[in-house]
Amino acid sequence: MLEIIIDSIETSPNNCITFADYMDLVLYHPQKGYYSSAQIDIGSQGDFFTSSSLGSDFGELLAEQFKEMSAVLNSSDSFTLVEVGAGTGSLAADILHYFKIQYPDFYQNIKYIIVEESQGLIAEQKHKLQEFEIVTWKSWQDITDNSIVGCIFSNELIDAFPVHQIVVEDQTVKEIYLTWENNQIKEIIDNISSPRLLEYFQLVDIDLTRDDYPENYRTEVNLKALDWLQVVTNKIKKGYLLTIDYGYSASKYYHPQRYQGTLNCYYQHRHHHNPYVNLGEQDITTHVNFTALEKQGNLLGLETVGLTQQGLFLMALGLGDRLSELSNGNYTLPEILKRRDALHQLINPTGLGGFKVLIQGKEIDKNKPLKGLRENI
Repeated sequence: MLEIIIDSIETSPNNCITFADYMDLVLYHPQKGYYSSAQIDIGSQGDFFTSSSLGSDFGELLAEQFKEMSAVLNSSDSFTLVEVGAGTGSLAADILHYFKIQYPDFYQNIKYIIVEESQGLIAEQKHKLQEFEIVTWKSWQDITDNSIVGCIFSNELIDAFPVHQIVVEDQTVKEIYLTWENNQIKEIIDNISSPRLLEYFQLVDIDLTRDDYPENYRTEVNLKALDWLQVVTNKIKKGYLLTIDYGYSASKYYHPQRYQGTLNCYYQHRHHHNPYVNLGEQDITTHVNFTALEKQGNLLGLETVGLTQQGLFLMALGLGDRLSELSNGNYTLPEILKRRDALHQLINPTGLGGFKVLIQGKEIDKNKPLKGLRENI
């Protein structure tokens, strides 16, 4: 991986690359990137775990929301689910198994598409999902524009998109680049690589040159999230985009006191802040700016249906009922304790329950509210 990075630097103009280029290499290089290789380890003993690592409840409750979306769209005859970045395939398996058992007729009318870049993960997904004949794997190029009637969704996807790193010097927005010097990767600061970075801050109404931003204030810009939103929106004819991830509104994300940004690295279930170690063997993430997703979505023709917390979203979909069922006498004490812990983790406001759930829509009836967004439960 280091040789690949050095080669990229030495063949680039001025012998330097943006942090976004670096992050793209260490995470997504076809052979040596973290998400492309066999290094990725998702689960309680891995580098990180997701909501679907805690059991089937998360997927089953999402399935209830998808079922209602189909009813709102009057598309029960054909409803397409597109999961972007499906990880090990566990979430897809939980959703599809639930549909198969609880709504067998609906299951027969579903098209389930997975968009996944990692060939290693695709192989794992195909093995895990072999019993579900309705699943297909496609690239965005394979999906016709203006064709999806249904829901495109992702869980902890955008946080791993490559980001530009920005620094404020003398009340001027500059960018962090990487070069190779004295046998090590070295950061240098120079003028921004693209005017889109300044346009991004105009989009979210943030001015980093204000007096209350400290010297050397450092943060990130996720331009790929905006590009991805354009691609996704083009594919939807009528339906929803559901995004679950950790993040903030722009005012919280770019608060003057958050002067070191949000970048985190995860290696063997421990987190740290050094992206220049464990090359290709660790996850690198940043929080998601949900204001940017909403505002860019509006420009592209997506309406914001709702923005809530995962804990509230899952409770509205019936997680509370599942907690109550634990006292019905059908479970042993160890089963009760394990299941209660998993359900509580899904709604813990300081953990997974504090994740944001953003639902956007195209050509939908906003007068029909979705159950997951009804917070008065």
